[in-house]
Amino acid sequence: MTYIDHGTGGAPEVLVPRTGPLPQPKADEVLIRVLATGVNRPDVAQRKGEYPPPPGASPLIGLETAGEVVAAGPEAGPWKPGDKVCALTNGGAYAEYCTAPAAQCLPWPKGYDAVQAAALPETFFTVWANLFGHGRLQAGETVLIHGGTSGIGVTAIQLAKAFGARVIATAGSADKCAAMQKLGADVAVNYREQDFVEAVKAATGGKLADVVLDMVGAQYFNRNLKCLAMDGRLVIIAFLGGFEVEKADLRPVMTRRLTVTGSTMRPRTTAQKGALAQALREKAWPLLEAGKVAPPIWKVFPFREAAAAHALMESSTHIGKIMLKVAD
Repeated sequence: MTYIDHGTGGAPEVLVPRTGPLPQPKADEVLIRVLATGVNRPDVAQRKGEYPPPPGASPLIGLETAGEVVAAGPEAGPWKPGDKVCALTNGGAYAEYCTAPAAQCLPWPKGYDAVQAAALPETFFTVWANLFGHGRLQAGETVLIHGGTSGIGVTAIQLAKAFGARVIATAGSADKCAAMQKLGADVAVNYREQDFVEAVKAATGGKLADVVLDMVGAQYFNRNLKCLAMDGRLVIIAFLGGFEVEKADLRPVMTRRLTVTGSTMRPRTTAQKGALAQALREKAWPLLEAGKVAPPIWKVFPFREAAAAHALMESSTHIGKIMLKVAD
């Protein structure tokens, strides 16, 4: 098969097509003929050598895919050759074939093609686990979502609105703010022109937010705490603005009973990811099939142009998902 190799890591240009053997599914895995693959921030981090795969996972980049099952291990449950699935993989999706634990596979939503289906797993698993799991977001609450036009952001905005929350989202341009409002954000904040803390105060009449979903990290930590209401939850899912907080004021954590939490997806067990998959199939898939939620796709690159896709990702000019089309 052809796969995308990142060698010893570096700039996007290190991503080149190479030929290697097909992976072999374990007892609880399926082998998927890949039709499309999503590009995500963790892929960029892995390419740079900053996000190594866990023990036993494929060394190849790629955390989500959609395609056709061509082989299934004896413990792969209901999946059989010919089934069309999208999957949260443990790695290896930048390839013509990849394996995935059967529990981490989901059917394509009705009416979806491969590119649309492949745009779902990484962001939907991450948002479900963090916004509704660790963040405990409930109907009627207010959530502040940073990076509102990223793949995570566009998913979080739509799901939060679908489940009855009020959404305040941040982005860095007028165009991005307009896009967030089209996706359902009640308030769009251009962080280059507005102080998001003051924007949250104004939008809530001083009541503040119940949940903050943050991918910036240290740079926003103190300001995020200022945005949270009593019993508020700060959920950190990335460190684009650094991971070491200097001169943190922890008094709000005590006086407003705040929870500071976060997670990464990749180290979770198959059972844990499988539970997320089941929850998504029950709660989110009906929304996708009804057209109430959809993955905005910014650009689709041919598989062999993964380097260009990563360059676009790092430019942060996109709104929504960046995809690789592997086969028809």
